[in-house]
Amino acid sequence: MKIFIWILNIIAAALIIFNATKLNMEALFEGESLTAVITIVAGLCAILLLQILRLSKKIETLSKKRQ
Repeated sequence: MKIFIWILNIIAAALIIFNATKLNMEALFEGESLTAVITIVAGLCAILLLQILRLSKKIETLSKKRQ
């Protein structure tokens, strides 16, 4: 599971980097740039959710060791 989470993190980071190259700073919320902004936000949300999942799994294993 840990490797799967890291692979998904890398894919999300690659998506963020790719879409950062598509941004037009002069017209940030128009056309293709808007799609890039939405995808960057979605990638950041995915990374955040995967980190929460990773931490919850770590807490779960620690609580099982204490019992």
